[in-house]
Amino acid sequence: MKLRQLRQLRRERRWRQFRAFRKRRELSCVANRTATIKPDAVLVFVTLRNERPRLPYFLRYYRDMGVGHFLFVDNGSEDGSREYLTAQPDCSVWTTQASYKSSGFGIDWLNWLLRKYGTGHWTLTLDPDEFFVYPFCDTRPINALTDWLDSYEIRSFPAMLLDMYPKGPIDAEPYREGQNPFEIASWFDSGNYMISKNGKMQNLWIQGGPRARCFFPDDPADAPSLNKIPLVKWARGLVYASSTHMLLPRGLNRVYDEWGGEMISGCLLHAKFLSPWSEKVSEELERRQHYANSREYRVYAETLSEPPDLWCKWSEKYINWRQLEILGLMSKGNWA
Repeated sequence: MKLRQLRQLRRERRWRQFRAFRKRRELSCVANRTATIKPDAVLVFVTLRNERPRLPYFLRYYRDMGVGHFLFVDNGSEDGSREYLTAQPDCSVWTTQASYKSSGFGIDWLNWLLRKYGTGHWTLTLDPDEFFVYPFCDTRPINALTDWLDSYEIRSFPAMLLDMYPKGPIDAEPYREGQNPFEIASWFDSGNYMISKNGKMQNLWIQGGPRARCFFPDDPADAPSLNKIPLVKWARGLVYASSTHMLLPRGLNRVYDEWGGEMISGCLLHAKFLSPWSEKVSEELERRQHYANSREYRVYAETLSEPPDLWCKWSEKYINWRQLEILGLMSKGNWA
């Protein structure tokens, strides 16, 4: 690696640490229960807005996994999300009316909370529509995974974002509060993925799936990235550099084997394509707070006159993590 590039990465890392420190002033604490966090607790960090119907199942899913505490940043919700979370004994909540876009799409706020409360813990940084799947998750709690990672001194764990969708128009079946979203959005693309390597940051770049197939068929390179590193043993000085797609220092992004072997990995089941899809697209298009001037939502808006059906004859119905491993979408590596 060239010395000049190394210096650039160091400057970017310091700059992102400074941004997080400065943006902490935008956060107002609503409920701080971090004093109850146990030393070995796995922590979940989330930024959200207007996700009230999703929250009961989200919390239940991760509680059942063994997560010890949740830290939320509520970005101006108007649907009762903040009030609901504040009433949960294992949740700490901060609120802000500041710009999501100006905070690096929420990552500045989370980088600060990760530094302050996540240091020394295994941390899961997620969106409220992301559901972490790892090898043996049906029989082993998440602490079994983190204990194994600790034993091999592995500090970061990748998970490919797997877009899930229903069979039929997205808005056809209403989502009920507290419902398992994959009772509706139970299908996914088993192939149709492009993988390349980011030479500067050393992370893999993955695109494809139903969003590339249906919304970016003529420009698949513009489709959203699906590579994420959500599970990290946090330490002072770490920062997410672009959502949870990559970290600094960049060594944490080398979560793959370049010599033909398989390293352990998981998936994030992405429950984005659920009712009320049209309302969400309209709201986010009006707010224009997402990446690239909300380009993704502008593309979605073009379909609102006739809600898309993402299902096709090559779609696979989700069964379990073993199915995803057989399909090559995740790996148990040498964890037996």
